[in-house]
Amino acid sequence: MKPVESEYVKQKLSGVSRRDFLKFCSIMAVGMGLPLSAGAKIAEAITRVKRPPVIWLSFQECTGCVESLLRANHPTLEHLILDLISLDYSETLSAAAGHQAEAAKEASIKENKGKFILVVDGAVPTKDNGIYCKIAGKTALQILNETAPHAAAIVAMGSCASWGGVAAAAPNPTEAKGIPEILTGKTIVTIPGCPPSPYNLLSTLLHFLTYKKLPELDAQGRPKFAYSRLIHENCERRPHFDAGRFASQFGDEMHRIGACLYKLGCKGPETHANCPSLQFGDTGAGSWPVGTGHPCFGCTEKGVGFSTPLHTLATIKDFTPPTFFTEAFPNKQGIPGGVKSFAAGTAGVVAGAAGAALLTGLGKKGNNSESGDHDHGKEE
Repeated sequence: MKPVESEYVKQKLSGVSRRDFLKFCSIMAVGMGLPLSAGAKIAEAITRVKRPPVIWLSFQECTGCVESLLRANHPTLEHLILDLISLDYSETLSAAAGHQAEAAKEASIKENKGKFILVVDGAVPTKDNGIYCKIAGKTALQILNETAPHAAAIVAMGSCASWGGVAAAAPNPTEAKGIPEILTGKTIVTIPGCPPSPYNLLSTLLHFLTYKKLPELDAQGRPKFAYSRLIHENCERRPHFDAGRFASQFGDEMHRIGACLYKLGCKGPETHANCPSLQFGDTGAGSWPVGTGHPCFGCTEKGVGFSTPLHTLATIKDFTPPTFFTEAFPNKQGIPGGVKSFAAGTAGVVAGAAGAALLTGLGKKGNNSESGDHDHGKEE
């Protein structure tokens, strides 16, 4: 019986149809910027007889990253750890405890050398040889250095593991560091966020299992499918920024009608993440900080989150308004603000330049349509 067919039987017995299973795989493919047809490859990869082993280490952390994973619905946690992967060790989720849990971890490392995926959440203290975080008599530093060399892939889950996060915030009394700073010379996938979306981790794991390689990463080790764009670019309040409508304090009229939170310290203009697209907790629209009326504090961006005071103004990385955004609402009588801010003025200048560039580009395409079509097909 073929893997996907056997999965069909298993899913029918568990109440999940083959259609829904393949739909899930296709959605994950699209979320990673892959063609829809890649869903079939993902389905084949995650229905192999032997589930891929995963070891999850937790160090200086708050368990928020694991809690985020618990809230995932596509797939649910039980489907993930019982059907898709073999979670051989996790301090939070392991059925075993104490010596039994440690024995299970050692057995998995020995049996799956060069094959298991290592996920780490939490920073690693390095002061005084790392004595400020110990598990089973060993420091976090020892455990990481003993485990990482045998892993097929290493993923730093959350901002603390990615670059130190809150644990490394000044004055950093334990000299906490992120995983890439300790495992120098190794390729580390970083999934920053406090907590990050669980789907950024799941998509990364599925890409590795399907294609036997990691997704394309940026200079900081972040998957480009999740961290290539500023939050500001896709924010639901972006039209208000371009129109010059800002909340000046919590609870004022502009805040109540959903205006831009830039003046309240929103760090979306300098923070890379896909929070506006994925949101959190599978609880519907608006389920992310800006959607609930609170400024983004830049938790995914090193040097912003846990470093910059929360309500200070962000550094604007890009004034250019998206061409597909219209005004959030007309500037009717009784609504304060209007197109009078520096944002609107800058947007006008940029829009003029963009228009000229567009006309130039169309002219070039008219002269060489084949070249234009070819360029359009290239990946960014």
